Amino acid sequence: MKILALMIVPCLLFSCARPGGADGYMTRSYTVRGQSYQPMSVQQALNYSEVGGASWFDESKFFGLVFGNTSLGEKVMPWHLIAAHKTLPLPCLVKVTNLSNGKSVKVRVNDRGPFISGRIIDLSPRAAGSIGMKERGLATVRVEVLSVGDGSYKRKRKRGFW
Repeated sequence: MKILALMIVPCLLFSCARPGGADGYMTRSYTVRGQSYQPMSVQQALNYSEVGGASWFDESKFFGLVFGNTSLGEKVMPWHLIAAHKTLPLPCLVKVTNLSNGKSVKVRVNDRGPFISGRIIDLSPRAAGSIGMKERGLATVRVEVLSVGDGSYKRKRKRGFW
């Protein structure tokens, strides 16, 4: 029993960390359900702002110990502030503002989607709850890119944006 506990504790501690560690940017084209997508360049992304529909998704099961993976291969945990977008370079940091109540949250885009017409971003459960849209499931939001990439690859939007 002690051995099992010693094996589980490091796994749980590691999984509590914020996702990260992607080298460079993921900007290669891809196809889903016969539709091809070409992600924007880093420079295009740094100037990106759009208003549209948001939904939320949950690919994680904490107590069932089943975790989904993002397009970057990162584990999805219910407490992560993450999102999916069809054409932003991965990873990037965006500010999502619910236009009906003014609440906003910063999320790390590390997955692809949503692949439903009229939606521009999918949020994790925690992110959706932060901006007050989890109960309804859908909201009209503004998405604004703050930075693209991680570590030495990180590129930030120029100051004076807000």
